[in-house]
Amino acid sequence: MKQPGQIVLTPFPYTDLSGAKLRPVLMLRQSPRFDDWLVCMVSSRVEQAEAGFDDVLRRHDPDFANSGLKAPSVLRLSRLAVLDGSLLVGSIGAIADERLACVRQRLAQWIIGVD
Repeated sequence: MKQPGQIVLTPFPYTDLSGAKLRPVLMLRQSPRFDDWLVCMVSSRVEQAEAGFDDVLRRHDPDFANSGLKAPSVLRLSRLAVLDGSLLVGSIGAIADERLACVRQRLAQWIIGVD
């Protein structure tokens, strides 16, 4: 069963829509009416994390082991997509509810323009 906070594999589109790459994404929220999901890209390129915006999941974090990720990773909040639930295959793990709440709050503040 799909749930917010899960990390799943999916073909994630390039921003220019020239293609997609199979990669992990964090499931943020389901559409109220459809099996569409707001997701953010997960990347092992931790050095590209935007300080104070993206969230970095490190090996020593309590929820790293449950995430299913093999390396420290960044939850890239500026890399969002809405994808059909049928594309979200291969759940590898999940983050803690507390981290999900913080990520959602940070994203909401960014969208409404609160610094």
